[in-house]
Amino acid sequence: MEERPETELISIPATPRASTPEILTPSGQRSPRPASKEAKSSTAWTPTSFISPRFLSPIGTPMKRVLINMKGYLEEVGHLTKLNPQDAWLPITESRNGNAHYAAFHNLNAGVGFQALVLPVAFAFLGWSWGILSLTIAYCWQLYTLWILVQLHEAVPGKRYNRYVELAQAAFGERLGLWLALFPTVYLSAGTATALILIGGETMKLFFQIVCGPLCSSNPLTTVEWYLVFTSLCIVLSQLPNLNSIAGLSLIGAITAITYSTMVWVLSVSQQRPPTISYEPLSLPSFSASVFSVMNALGIVAFAFRGHNLAMEIQATMPSTFKHPAHVPMWKGAKVAYFFIALCLFPVAIGGFWAYGNLMPSGGILNALYGFHSHDIPRGLLAMTFLLVVFNCLSSFQIYSMPVFDSFEASYTTRTNRPCSIWVRSGFRVFYGFISFFIGVALPFLSSLAGLLGGLTLPVTFAYPCFMWVLIKKPSKYSFNWYFNWILGWLGVAFSLAFSIGGVWSMVNSGLTLKFFKPPN
Repeated sequence: MEERPETELISIPATPRASTPEILTPSGQRSPRPASKEAKSSTAWTPTSFISPRFLSPIGTPMKRVLINMKGYLEEVGHLTKLNPQDAWLPITESRNGNAHYAAFHNLNAGVGFQALVLPVAFAFLGWSWGILSLTIAYCWQLYTLWILVQLHEAVPGKRYNRYVELAQAAFGERLGLWLALFPTVYLSAGTATALILIGGETMKLFFQIVCGPLCSSNPLTTVEWYLVFTSLCIVLSQLPNLNSIAGLSLIGAITAITYSTMVWVLSVSQQRPPTISYEPLSLPSFSASVFSVMNALGIVAFAFRGHNLAMEIQATMPSTFKHPAHVPMWKGAKVAYFFIALCLFPVAIGGFWAYGNLMPSGGILNALYGFHSHDIPRGLLAMTFLLVVFNCLSSFQIYSMPVFDSFEASYTTRTNRPCSIWVRSGFRVFYGFISFFIGVALPFLSSLAGLLGGLTLPVTFAYPCFMWVLIKKPSKYSFNWYFNWILGWLGVAFSLAFSIGGVWSMVNSGLTLKFFKPPN
């Protein structure tokens, strides 16, 4: 039987877009190039298009089996993404074995935390109608921009945008993207770490007071010393090497966040409300003061939906192939996470405002629960709530600090062309932990800091993704998609400026906020 030449069996059309050169990282990680628009059409060529049923029909069974196996292999590795070898040395991309479960843990840990506890403070200035409306609009808006970020992770053939700054540079240009994205993302990570030290240290102090009671020594630790204790615990946990290695901590953070959020609002609404409670928005001496307070309150609402600066990083921990792109498990995990986030944020905001009204202290619902009902609730239940908050703050500190650790190590590996040793890595994390501690001691304004953080970092969540979609995906000019994203983006920028001004005003006039806490007799 005359054998047909092999070149007749497999003839690949010459096309410059058939594949992308591959670079294997030292860890052997590789992922495929996402399909382009042309590949989606029926006439476009793919690495397996020549292995069709029509082609296989005249071939014998053994050869058919070989070619079918080859087709499966090519579908896995036929579209290869060009990777940077340095990524295998950095904590975000060092491990790429993430999955939908890890995505849900990380998103939930990043999305629920202390910012939920101060949402009733925003309602005290906004009232029922505007408070619920602003919270609902912010939730829907940020869910849409999260979907955009997930889709843009592999939007350009042959490239994975593993970090938020990388995606911004691809959309806005190298220099402009760096200036636009680097400051708010680093500020969000560092500011969140600072706020976590504040709330974590204060909660540890309250937990100690509840558990120890009158048996405590005559010289208890000061608030600053509790900040130091909490910071030391954060530094110990930060020695875990990469983002995937803290998946267990993120699971603990997610469980504790759901649990204490539920306990806080249930305990609050189950107790008798203060007799002087009122649901009218707080009135301030002047019209300008009222406007700035409302802007700060809206900034607190915006800050409740943090975590978008970590979306690209979380997705970068997942393997990606032609058959199994990373955006599928990422979006699946994100949907589950944000369903539980809604179940946490809305009841805390609404239940907390119902229980305390405009008597809500500036520290949030946790301070109100302790101040108004510390003698009405069993000590064990109150202590458990505070302990869960501490565990959640410890877990959240790790995931929000990971982009900063990644930046430190990227600078080191770029200069030395070698991975960080364990001592260098530990030194970076100890340095960052104590810098956050000193900032927290210098700026102990929790609710005011939340409003300012929400204003300054609002474009990361609400504005930049809309601009990136237009600039990278390039929808038809003057189409609904084009108008919709441009309008959302510029609205986000305008709100960012307004909320930042409100946050600065609130920090300068923090005494106006603090005086509204009237503890019971």
